Amino acid sequence: MKITAFELYHVSIPLKTPFWPSWIPGYPQTHNNFTLIKIMTDDGITGYSAGPAQRRERAGLGDILSNFLIDADPTNIPLIQSYLKQISFYGWRNFWIEPACWDIIGKAEGKPVYELLGGKPHPVDVYLSTGEMHDPKQRIAELLEMRERGFKTAKLRIKNVTLKEDIQHLEIISKAVGDKLVLGVDVNQGWLVTATRKIPAWDLERATEFANACYQNGIKWLEEPLDSRDYDGNAALRSVSKVKIAGAELNYGWDEIKIMLEKDCFDVYQPDATLAGGIFQSMQVIEACKKKDRIFSPHTWTNGIGFYINWNLKLVAPPSDFPLEYPLEEPSWIPEKRDGIIDSIIPDSEGRLQPFNHPGLGFEINEGMLRKYGRRFAKYNKFRLALKLVGEKGVGLAMKLNKEKKLLQKQEAADKRHYKDLFV
Repeated sequence: MKITAFELYHVSIPLKTPFWPSWIPGYPQTHNNFTLIKIMTDDGITGYSAGPAQRRERAGLGDILSNFLIDADPTNIPLIQSYLKQISFYGWRNFWIEPACWDIIGKAEGKPVYELLGGKPHPVDVYLSTGEMHDPKQRIAELLEMRERGFKTAKLRIKNVTLKEDIQHLEIISKAVGDKLVLGVDVNQGWLVTATRKIPAWDLERATEFANACYQNGIKWLEEPLDSRDYDGNAALRSVSKVKIAGAELNYGWDEIKIMLEKDCFDVYQPDATLAGGIFQSMQVIEACKKKDRIFSPHTWTNGIGFYINWNLKLVAPPSDFPLEYPLEEPSWIPEKRDGIIDSIIPDSEGRLQPFNHPGLGFEINEGMLRKYGRRFAKYNKFRLALKLVGEKGVGLAMKLNKEKKLLQKQEAADKRHYKDLFV
């Protein structure tokens, strides 16, 4: 199978009201923005994936992607991974593209991706993942309403200036709802952003004190309490904490997460396949978690397509009592706006998602919604790639490059490993 063409879209879905994410304090989000890739093959199969975006920062991505993807075999996952890593040398971090190839593989075999990777269909418990930090009294009322709607577990966002304020915030909420909901806390220190409002970076002492407060207030887990590359600090915290420590959502895939596993940084590993290495590298983390008896439960705060990608991985991971993250912050970040160009993902009255069996990643693109919210900014096939190379290099060099590319593809085809030889 070969990739014959791909298209890239800027997708921007306006929110009903501004969303104030705790991970960018003081900076409102007014749209759900992401980049969509559509990959076409000579077998007539199309695969999709999406990566979160601030706006149009990937405007030139198609030019560099075309040199790698056109005529590549989308089922050769190690090769696709290698290409995306090579692209990162130019400053592009785009492992979110790789799941589109899994979408193609699943559709070619008529199976959901999770089944290809050894998973089986089953209902998945989800936890309510809030995105804003609200006044404790307001949050209590919101959580009690969500409990009535079936959620059994919820994650708070706490990000005050002082430790004292953080602990007070925690105590007020846990005292009011701790016997009605299982609670976790995300303090968003893993990748601290202070572009609009200054929030201090935590050190090990502050993280340890807050972890103790979490334990005293019945909190189940503490997420991203230190810089995500402070491997020694996270390991030291985990070694003394009486609550589970979680993280790794945005680390640079297996290259970094294997260090975390070696140092035993976390109880719960949460790589997001659209941000931390794609499905292939997330599977490496799952296999390592099995060996070390650690929990795998992916981050999902991107968009509906990203949710599906990580939902597939949750269906592959060993069973645990740790639910799947379900992003929801009414009235701004709601399924209609979060999922946008696919059908909304809605838990049942028991706070569960019933399994899907659609081949590939599991979703279908609503073409009408894509036309409404999306703008195509790149389209490449073999002819357009040839025109680009001739325009840049001249006819002679373009022909030479084409000859070299064909030779390389023969070598790559000989080195290909089937996905079944990788994990299953």
